[in-house]
Amino acid sequence: MKCDYHMHSDFSDDSRTPMEVQVERAIELGLDEICFTEHVDYGIKEDWGSEKVFYRDGKPILNANYPEYFHAIEINREKFAGKIKIKAGLEFGVQTHTIKRFQDLFAKYRDKLDFTLLSIHQVGDKEFWLPEFRRGQTCIDCNEEYYNEMLEVVKNFHDYSVLAHMDLLRRYGLAGDFPFENNRDVIAEILTLAINDGKGLEMNTASWRYKLNDTQPCREILKLYRDLGGEIITLGSDAHSPEYLGVHMDEAKAILRELGFKTFCTFTMMRPEYHVL
Repeated sequence: MKCDYHMHSDFSDDSRTPMEVQVERAIELGLDEICFTEHVDYGIKEDWGSEKVFYRDGKPILNANYPEYFHAIEINREKFAGKIKIKAGLEFGVQTHTIKRFQDLFAKYRDKLDFTLLSIHQVGDKEFWLPEFRRGQTCIDCNEEYYNEMLEVVKNFHDYSVLAHMDLLRRYGLAGDFPFENNRDVIAEILTLAINDGKGLEMNTASWRYKLNDTQPCREILKLYRDLGGEIITLGSDAHSPEYLGVHMDEAKAILRELGFKTFCTFTMMRPEYHVL
């Protein structure tokens, strides 16, 4: 089974690639199954048609246009039937103060969703890749805010499949010298809650693209998840354009096998399906 379970098209505001182009590239690569996971980030973005719109560099930033997105999924499923399986997902950038909005969104579209990523992209509506979040803070401060926010979200939000790119701060140089050991206790609490809730963990192969010194999440987090009894693992490239689609999946699978995992998962209607690594 070859798949990619974290990818974007121009239904995400940070991608310019049409869905059809991503599907065609996936077929060229010989992928059996893909799942689009378009961005939703309440707090810093609004939905299409909202009277309140946020702007960056003079351009509106908006969440995925849900009706058009799900319609496009159906069109591409029909067009490429027999060549590839196309699943419908969303990437939920949840914060504690936006949980209710995501609960309402999931309830509205749950009959169309195969899969949802839970990502912590912001704390207090401050995005990690912008200087506002880190201003006046040490790496220790940033990590405490990040993992404490994740913990509160996982305690109170349950409409997701897996935790995405769990140590995301490493992408932006905010992890410090010992990100795992400094935060092991809170990470263990988060993973325990997720496991007890029947949720999984994503291995995000964009770690190679960002030239990180380890996988994402790091091997220590992956091993801790396994040691705590976690079994639901998905593989995603986080591709926003075709050249990154499906990259480093073989390397990722080999690392997971080394860590003791036997299977990885795809999803149908929010239910995991297991495949041998």
